Amino acid sequence: MTEQILNMNQITKTYYMGEEEQVVLNQINLTIHKGDFVAVLGPSGSGKSTLMNIIGCLDSPTSGSYILSDQKVDELDEVELAAIRNKEVGFVFQQFQLLPRLSAIQNVELPLVYAKLPEKERKQKARDMLIRVGLGEKLHNRPNQLSGGQQQRVAIARAMVTEPTILLADEPTGALDQKTGQQIMELFHELHEEGKTIIMITHDVEIAKNASRIVRILDGKLQEEHVHV
Repeated sequence: MTEQILNMNQITKTYYMGEEEQVVLNQINLTIHKGDFVAVLGPSGSGKSTLMNIIGCLDSPTSGSYILSDQKVDELDEVELAAIRNKEVGFVFQQFQLLPRLSAIQNVELPLVYAKLPEKERKQKARDMLIRVGLGEKLHNRPNQLSGGQQQRVAIARAMVTEPTILLADEPTGALDQKTGQQIMELFHELHEEGKTIIMITHDVEIAKNASRIVRILDGKLQEEHVHV
């Protein structure tokens, strides 16, 4: 059996609009093993963004237990949550979230700056990761000098440079045309084959089919799971 790295048990998230209770996540159970490539598939308003925020330790559940890399996330304080975010989770966003004044290599270095790595070491790691995603010739280009697909590759390099336990991607092809999106999916496949654990949030059935396992979410409930053979 492969190592279990994420376990959610009866995760519920409730918001209050005045007196009215809104249940956004309803008793979610989810287990992810090392090396999984999982797509969380659901339409807008299904609860998938809230689930992503809880997986990424950006939000806390109202009830239920969440264990990530043997740590009980629901019991951590803000400082501990920030530490686990930096160490365990690499984020890839739909709109890339690159800093426009920084070069590609400086953007990729940022998490290592926060991790207080020495400058020489972090520059080498950032350079190696940009070469890994096919951008060895673009180290010193700023985001506005890169195509959308290249910017997303920089974002993936930035997410991977800390060697996180999970790569968490939110609609990673949402801002890209179909051809470029498929190239990004090919990069995810390569990373998965190297043993990376990937959780991808998407509303697009075709994009979800790139994953080896699809989990559907609708009205705050996980509806079904299915595994590609």
